[in-house]
Amino acid sequence: MESKKQEALDYHAKGRPGKIEVTPTKGYSTQRDLALAYSPGVAVPCLEIAENVDHVYKYTAKGNLVAVISNGTAVLGLGNIGPEASKPVMEGKGLLFKIFADIDVFDIEVDATDVERFIDTVKAISPTFGGINLEDIKAPEAFEIEERLREELNIPIMHDDQHGTAIISGAALLNALEIAEKDIAQVKVVVSGAGAAAVSCLKLYQALGVQREHIHVFDSKGYIHTGRTDLDRYKLLFAHAEGDQSLEDAMVEADVFLGLSKGDLVSKDMLRSMADRPIVFALANPDPEITYHDAMATRSDVIMATGRSDTPNQVNNVLGFPYIFRGALDVRATTINEEMKIAAVRAIAQLAKEPVPEDVNIAYQGQSLNFGAEYIIPKPFDPRLISTVAPAVAQGAMDSGVARKPIKNWEIYKLELNKRLGLDNKLIRNISIRARRNPKRVVFAEADNYHVIKAAQVVWDEGLAIPILLGNKGRIFRLLEEHKISMEGAIILDPKEDETEEIRANYAKMFWEMRGRKGETQVSSRKKMRERNYFGSMMVKNGDADAMITGVTQSYPSSIRPVLQVIGRQKGAHIIAGMYILMTKMGPLFLADTTINRKPTAHDLAEIAALSAESVRQFGLVPRVAFLSYSNYGSTRDDETMEVAKARDIIKRRFPEMLADGELQGNFALNTDLLRETFPFSELAKYGANTLIFPNLASGNISYKLVQELTGAESIGPILLGLDRSIHVMQLGSTVKEIVNMATIAVADAQFKEEKA
Repeated sequence: MESKKQEALDYHAKGRPGKIEVTPTKGYSTQRDLALAYSPGVAVPCLEIAENVDHVYKYTAKGNLVAVISNGTAVLGLGNIGPEASKPVMEGKGLLFKIFADIDVFDIEVDATDVERFIDTVKAISPTFGGINLEDIKAPEAFEIEERLREELNIPIMHDDQHGTAIISGAALLNALEIAEKDIAQVKVVVSGAGAAAVSCLKLYQALGVQREHIHVFDSKGYIHTGRTDLDRYKLLFAHAEGDQSLEDAMVEADVFLGLSKGDLVSKDMLRSMADRPIVFALANPDPEITYHDAMATRSDVIMATGRSDTPNQVNNVLGFPYIFRGALDVRATTINEEMKIAAVRAIAQLAKEPVPEDVNIAYQGQSLNFGAEYIIPKPFDPRLISTVAPAVAQGAMDSGVARKPIKNWEIYKLELNKRLGLDNKLIRNISIRARRNPKRVVFAEADNYHVIKAAQVVWDEGLAIPILLGNKGRIFRLLEEHKISMEGAIILDPKEDETEEIRANYAKMFWEMRGRKGETQVSSRKKMRERNYFGSMMVKNGDADAMITGVTQSYPSSIRPVLQVIGRQKGAHIIAGMYILMTKMGPLFLADTTINRKPTAHDLAEIAALSAESVRQFGLVPRVAFLSYSNYGSTRDDETMEVAKARDIIKRRFPEMLADGELQGNFALNTDLLRETFPFSELAKYGANTLIFPNLASGNISYKLVQELTGAESIGPILLGLDRSIHVMQLGSTVKEIVNMATIAVADAQFKEEKA
C-alpha cells in the first residue's frame, strides 16, 4: 500500500509537476511570428472582436476551451478538502477532456464556499471559456450554482458529478431493462443516497420513463417522506406520503437498486428479496453498497454495475462528459439541456449493442465483449464514443433550438472528430468506400481461428466483402457460438470433407495440368487440394472467389508457397514482391520489398518500384519513390550502392514522369528540409518520399518492424505485388484489425485487377 502511495505521488511530482501544460498552436520561432502573436499584430483580431463579439470564436481558442471549476467542498470520496487540495483532481479532469475529446482546459480552483460569491466569480471569468464544467461541489449548493449559472450565462454548463453519473447510469438502465425484459414505466426503484448525483439520476430516469410514485429514496437519516422536516426542496421532489420504512423493507420486490451512498449497505438477504432479474447499480466508491462478488454469489440473474474498473459494467463518467462538451462546443450551444442529455443516454446505450472492435477487446485483456448482462455500457477506451455521442448531443442541441452553429454535413463532422484523436485513416477510409461499392468474395483460409473469423464478421457486417470461410466446420461453428458471432448466409467449406469432393477433384485436375511438368503427380495434386491454401488459391484461380487472405496461423514461407504455385504473375510483371503500408504522422508510407526478394538486382529493384508505384496510384495517391541505400548520390561507391543508382536510372527510362530518386539515405528521403539544403536538385526535395524501395530483404524487413515497434505506427500488409489474382499472405499472429484492413485492400485489389482485365 505504501509503495502505491509513493507511486501516485511520484506520478504527479516527477518531471514537470502536475499533469497538464499550455502548448502554443502557432509558429513562434521568428521575430515576425512574435510580432503577429503579440504586439503589434494582435491588435487586428482584437479590433475585429470588438466590432463583432462572435469573432472571438474565430480568432481565439474560446470555442475549444472549457473551465473545470471547483471549490473543493466535495472531492471524490475525500469530502471538503479545500480548493488547493482539489487541484490534482481538476488537472486530471483536464487530462481526460484532452485525451478523449481534444478539448483544452484551464482548471480553476475557487476559494469560495458562499453560493453568491462562487457564482459571481464564475460569471466574471466566463468570457474566457466556451463551456464550464463544474466539479466536486457539495449539495445542495451544487444544484443552485448550476441552475443560476445556466440561467445567467449563454455557454454550455454542466455539473458532471450530477449529470455524468445520471447519463451513464441512464444508458445502463435502458439496456439492463431490455435484457431483463422489464417495462421502465412499471419498475420499482430503490435509491440509497440523496446527494447531487442521486437527485440528478432520478430526474433523468423520470425523463426516460420511470414513474415518480415507483421511486423510493433513502438518505443518511432514513426514508425520504413528507413527514420529515429536514428535507430541502430537492429531496422533497421524491418524498412519499405513506410514512416511514426501512431500506430492507423497500428492497422487497424492487426491480432496480441505485446506490450512491456508502459501502456494505445492502445485504445478501436484501438482494434475495428483490424481484426476478434484479438490476443493481452499486456505485459507491471505492466500496460499493454490495460487492460484485457477493451479488453474483447470491443471485445468478442479477444485472449489476459498479463504479469500479475491476468489475463488469463500470459506470464511468468519462463515457459522457468529454463527448457531451465536444458536441455542445461544436454547435456553439448556449446550454446543455435535457434533450442533449437524453440524446447522449440513447447514443451510449445503442453503442453497447454494436459489435465491439477487436482493439477494444484486446485493451480489456482479450475479452470477447458482447451485449448482455456483463456488457450493458461501452468501455471507456472504445474509440467509437467520440463519433457516436458527440454527434448525438450536437443533434439534440440543434433539435431543441440551442445551437448557434448547426452541423451541415454529418459525415464530414464525424471524420473530423476521429481526426482530432488521430483515429482517422484516410487511406483505409477511401479504400473502404471503394470496397463497399462492389464487395468481392474473399476466402479466409484459416477461419477456424478466432481472429480470422472475427475479421470475417467485421467485413461482412460493414459490407466490405463476402466472406468464404475455409476450415474445420466443427471448430468454426463452435467459435461462432462461443463468441456470439452472427454470419448467417456465409459460405463455410472444409476442403477435407466429402461435400467438397467434386470441387476438390476438379481443382486437382486443373493443378496437375498446370504443374505436371514441375514434379506434381495426380496423386500429389489430389492430396494438395485437401490443404486450405491450395484449395483457396484454386478457388480464386478458377473464379469461384475473387480474393484470399491467409498466413495468420502459419509461417510466411509455408503460406506463400501454394499461392506462388497456383497463381501466376500478372501480365507484364517479371517479379513478385511484398509491400507494407505504415500509417505515420507524415501520412502513409509504402515500403517494398519487405518479404520476398533477398538480393534484388538493379532490374529487380526497378520492377519492385514500378509495381509499388502502380499500387500507390490505385490507392489514389501520387507515388514519390526513393531508392534507399547507405549512400547519397555516390557518396559511397561499391557494387551495392551502384546497383541502387542503376535501378533509379532504369525506372526513369521506363517512366520519365515518375517522381523517383536515389540512391538516398533514409533520413534524407523523408526529411525535406535536409534534402533541400543538401541536395536541392533532388526530385524529392519538395515533398519527400512516400514510397521506399529497400536494397535488400534484410534492410526492408528489419526497418519496417523497427519503425512499427518504436513509433506504434499501424501497419497494413504485406500486400503481394505482381500476382495475377488478389491473394495476400499476412504475417503470423496478425490482429483482427490488420486482417480487416488487409481484406479491405484485397477487395479493392480484386476490383482493380478486374477493371484492368
